[in-house]
Amino acid sequence: MTDSISTATKFIAIDGPAGSGKSSVSKAVARRLGFGYLDTGSAYRALAWHVLERGADTADAAAVLAAASDFPVVLGLDPDDRAVRVGDTEVTDAIREPRVSGAVSGVARVPEVRAQVNELFRTLVSDAPYPAVVVEGRDITTVVAPDAPVRILLTAAPEVRAARRAGELAGENADAVAAALHRRDASDSAVVDFLNAADGVEVVDSTALDFSQTIDAVLAVIEQHRGAHRG
Repeated sequence: MTDSISTATKFIAIDGPAGSGKSSVSKAVARRLGFGYLDTGSAYRALAWHVLERGADTADAAAVLAAASDFPVVLGLDPDDRAVRVGDTEVTDAIREPRVSGAVSGVARVPEVRAQVNELFRTLVSDAPYPAVVVEGRDITTVVAPDAPVRILLTAAPEVRAARRAGELAGENADAVAAALHRRDASDSAVVDFLNAADGVEVVDSTALDFSQTIDAVLAVIEQHRGAHRG
């Protein structure tokens, strides 16, 4: 197991619901600071793909655990390279397919799987050739790296998140996107609370902010903590 205290110091931990902008903002912040970037959701998507490829049911916890025990996933930390591989297969695009999106929650709700994948995240950050890694997901600030020096909850009003997600999915019905977002929030929140900030977690509400302003707000939180550390 990795040294959780020393590893945590390399985390810039960002949590938040779907549509809050955490992926695009986290990548931009990582580029600006010369840090690595880790999209933890990609790991769960890759695992869901892996389970489906084995012909197993993602609602079957035992099948998910069996797949997780043989899960040769490769996640790069370059913010400009989103490539994801499972063994020799590149799954970067495949893990975004609707069949995988619909299966992710079933995979992510298995506690033993989350513990195993969280350890993978800690190892990736510990071994990263970067001074720090911007890590975004659902429970990074509370479970994966609760001792991280910078912990942020990036959020926005539900209607704003739904509109942003609909804008990303060209051609999709806005009402259908909003309903899907609501279902995902409800399903995922049964596993982890990513809608409310834990003690010591800074909230950045992007409801009234554009993309650039949200990046600046996150950078301001990071700089505030850096300044406190230098002080």
